[in-house]
Amino acid sequence: MNVLAVADSDSYLKWAACLLDDLPAGSSADLVVVRTPIAPSPEQIAAAVSGGGRPAPPVLSARSVRRLAVRTRPDVILVACTGPVVDVLVADVLDGLRPRPVFVSGLPGISVPATEKAWIYRSGCDLFVVHSEREAAEFGEIARRLGGGGAVGLARLPFLRAGAAPAGGDRVVFATQAKVPRGREQRERILAALAELAGRRPDLDVVVKLRALEDERQTHRERHHYQRLWREMGEPGRLRFAAGPMHEQLAHAAGFVTVSSTAALEAIAVGVPSLVLTDFGVSAEMINLVFEGSGLLGTLDDLAGGRFRAASPAWCTANYFHPAERDDWAALLAGLVSAGPGGPAASLLDGPGHAAARRRARLRVEVHPSMLRAGYRAKRRVRRYLAALG
Repeated sequence: MNVLAVADSDSYLKWAACLLDDLPAGSSADLVVVRTPIAPSPEQIAAAVSGGGRPAPPVLSARSVRRLAVRTRPDVILVACTGPVVDVLVADVLDGLRPRPVFVSGLPGISVPATEKAWIYRSGCDLFVVHSEREAAEFGEIARRLGGGGAVGLARLPFLRAGAAPAGGDRVVFATQAKVPRGREQRERILAALAELAGRRPDLDVVVKLRALEDERQTHRERHHYQRLWREMGEPGRLRFAAGPMHEQLAHAAGFVTVSSTAALEAIAVGVPSLVLTDFGVSAEMINLVFEGSGLLGTLDDLAGGRFRAASPAWCTANYFHPAERDDWAALLAGLVSAGPGGPAASLLDGPGHAAARRRARLRVEVHPSMLRAGYRAKRRVRRYLAALG
């Protein structure tokens, strides 16, 4: 099986690189990054592929990705991208390849509750990969209700590798999340609690694990970057900020904390006591609803006091730590490949009503990001000027 994987951001690149390592024996794979405004930096690319010994993938324009697919004739194209980019690559950029490859997509982390938007954007793919039996059931229900798309396949999140708790760890790792909490004051409260813990426990190395440095792009825009906030707060305490692979931080961890991050699953997998903060709510909007019943929910007071917990075994089985024999994505993929070229999956975004959105998405993958950003700035200036005219 020959696979071409295309990623567009840091989190999707990490997911794709790990998922390729779980392909059936005898498979070959190429991994590339499609150039978009959120394409990862060289440092983010190196961190994303560091665990599997894979060389750093090239960053290519959409047209170059098309030429690569024409030249290599992959059996499978793994479209590991944000929703609009998945849609435009499958329906437009990579349409008409002969023989037609099997298109696979999925989501790189926690996807509870399942959303219609995630399914709709990927409904032109033949296989949609999710990572827990709960997710498979929820997306399966959406598929039955809305139609479109192909099969829903189950795979354990590929970067979850069970192991023993770190021996003698002296590090507390806070995993940031770009989208939540949104407010500046909320983020300052988290930093203050981390600083309080560091003050109470000078034996601990308290680390804010960043998804991206201030000048780096990531999958979701982060309005209030933690490192910048810390400087603006006057650095009232002893905290350390770090980027790079999460597994390197967890290897030395005595505790882990987040508001909502897939990294919580990585911590559970290696036995690090953890804490999921509830001070800002437990809801779909906070992307932490899935942790209800996990035994990990706690408060900023718990964080300041260094009170971390072990996850409930029953919750783990139902959420992301199902037995390996339940995974069926590889068998579904092999069946699609062996069946030979077929017609495209029925995308719910086909038709004139979505043509304008696809043209905008095509610009994101065709036009150099610097030119796009210049265009966006010019558009904002024109709007401000027109608003000033009344």
